[in-house]
Amino acid sequence: MSDPVVTELAEKCHGAVEGESSLASLTTLRVGGPARVLVTAAQDEDLAAVGEVCRRRGLPWAVIGRGSNLLVADAGWPGVAIVLGRGYRGLDMDGQRLRVGAAEPLPSLAVRIADAGYRGFAWACSVPGTIGGAVRMNAGAHGADLRDHLVEAELFRLGTGTRELWPASTLGLAYRSSELPTDAVVVAATLELDRGDPAEERAAIARIRAWRRAHQPLNEPNCGSVFTNPPGDSAGRLIDAAGCKGLRVGGAEVSHRHANFIVTRPGATATDVATVIERVVAAVAAEAGVTLHPEVRRLGAVVADHDLPTTWSRQDGAAGSP
Repeated sequence: MSDPVVTELAEKCHGAVEGESSLASLTTLRVGGPARVLVTAAQDEDLAAVGEVCRRRGLPWAVIGRGSNLLVADAGWPGVAIVLGRGYRGLDMDGQRLRVGAAEPLPSLAVRIADAGYRGFAWACSVPGTIGGAVRMNAGAHGADLRDHLVEAELFRLGTGTRELWPASTLGLAYRSSELPTDAVVVAATLELDRGDPAEERAAIARIRAWRRAHQPLNEPNCGSVFTNPPGDSAGRLIDAAGCKGLRVGGAEVSHRHANFIVTRPGATATDVATVIERVVAAVAAEAGVTLHPEVRRLGAVVADHDLPTTWSRQDGAAGSP
């Protein structure tokens, strides 16, 4: 029997609509089950349709972006997942102001901005997300974050079906967080950047990429930094000091290259990842008296399994933190 939600959204949306669509391939951890519906929004009318259907039917919704900060339950999630299509990409430059579509990937955007002669955005080459996700979580790395450059964000409100322009000062941007309304989808952002030397910015990007290759597990599925850094310290240092490098549950393991990364192997589950997260939190609390807070977002009932055995993979690994 066809899903009436899929049928209704397929009739109303210009973009693709899929039922029981796996989200594992859309996340960088490569684990998790399906969403009830996956909508690739081509334009604002599609977002309006998702908002109206979700409100009327009492369904949850979530924007997936590039899935780099997302852990989806193995059993899946009973909501509408949204991916912004190519209509939400683009870069327009006017003096020091740059308007960027929310679906633009940060790594390639950093290169384009550098080549166009702007400075100060090289750090974004190391963030495997989109500009929309960067606004939502105030993404950052290497001592900088998006609020250093953000002027305003364009939000599509699923609750009202309208597009709104919000100055950065009203977004409540803080360390890896914001106070955007829960029904807001970031559809574009305007940045302000100083002019710079393209060669110098390219060199900065090269240095950051070299650091990442040396210190982060780029060739293994992961969700980026799992925990936020506590004030005045590094989550990676604390995890390493607690002896957690190589801690493994099923197919999920604390990386040897950087302790604030969890990598997954073929056959890994979201439960494996959640169990590793819980055991790392407990180990750091016992060792250092510090409670670590995950920054990874969960979709569905992702819970740890206390009966799963912990194993260890011992080897020398590179240490470091951004």
